[in-house]
Amino acid sequence: MSLSDTVRGIVAVDEVARAQAVEHQLALAKPPHALGRLEELGVQLAAIAGQCPPPMPDPARIVVVAGDHGVVDQEVTRWPPALSGVLAGTVVDGVAGVSVLARSAGVQVVALDAGLAAPVPSVPEAVIRRGTADFTQGPAMTRDEATAAVELGIAQAELAYDEGVRCLATGEVGIGNTTTAAALIAAFTGAEAAAVAGRGADSPPEMVARKVDVIARALALHAPDPADPIGVLAAVGGVEQAVLTGLVLGAARLRLPVLLDGVTGVAAGLAAVALCPAASGYLIAAHAGAEPGIGVGLSALELTPVIDLGLALGEGTGAALAVPILRASVAVMTEMATLASLLG
Repeated sequence: MSLSDTVRGIVAVDEVARAQAVEHQLALAKPPHALGRLEELGVQLAAIAGQCPPPMPDPARIVVVAGDHGVVDQEVTRWPPALSGVLAGTVVDGVAGVSVLARSAGVQVVALDAGLAAPVPSVPEAVIRRGTADFTQGPAMTRDEATAAVELGIAQAELAYDEGVRCLATGEVGIGNTTTAAALIAAFTGAEAAAVAGRGADSPPEMVARKVDVIARALALHAPDPADPIGVLAAVGGVEQAVLTGLVLGAARLRLPVLLDGVTGVAAGLAAVALCPAASGYLIAAHAGAEPGIGVGLSALELTPVIDLGLALGEGTGAALAVPILRASVAVMTEMATLASLLG
């Protein structure tokens, strides 16, 4: 489905179901709000599904999108770009961090090469372009490429839904992507580069300072307008962030919860909400994460993370850990006794 048709098809979450879920939580055999965040998640899942109690968010799927970034030419990471393809291959082989954690949680993982600089035989391809351009020199990609990437993500959401998936999550691999994600978060929130740039994959302080300078220069060069989300993605984004933006929008149109994982997931969530504000109700922040851009982005989205374990790996690892908590929130609503049933 096209981006414009998808946006038109997104409706706000169901406030009637939300109110019913709140009343149901108050009727359960426990003090009000005694299960804290679990209750809030159950209520949100009911609003997303439009029914109370909500269905289990199963099967759940993490879509790991791989891409390379021209901005690595500015020495914003200590890791070689070729590592992106290697990491994507480990996801397919089931030995990546996200693979291990997802398997332990009973969560599906699929990998997709949307923008690696060079193909990896084992990784399924749907390539928008082979790596982005250096955004300190010009736009990272064209508007047409950014739109195509978003529509690829929409198609991934539709495919997942057709295959029975009922909860989606963002995942990514790509050397340099914390720089592009931070630039996107700054562009959409108005934050300074120093507030969103972090260590990424264990960068030393001097490299973080260089990342701050690179992001600031890119923002000054492009002056991206948050009212033009495709323009922002094209100017300073990565292919994987644009694809995941589409995944979020596609999930929202299909009334599926979508877990935002890490700084790239948060950047995608901001872009999706800029394209369609009604998508915001379908977003769940998987984890707090170590990157400062995550906190800035989640504050703008008014989202509270499900877990906070200091994770910095990305890939969708936080989402894998959050899915069992979503299941628990539904189990409370569907299996727990009510006070009325106990008191007769």
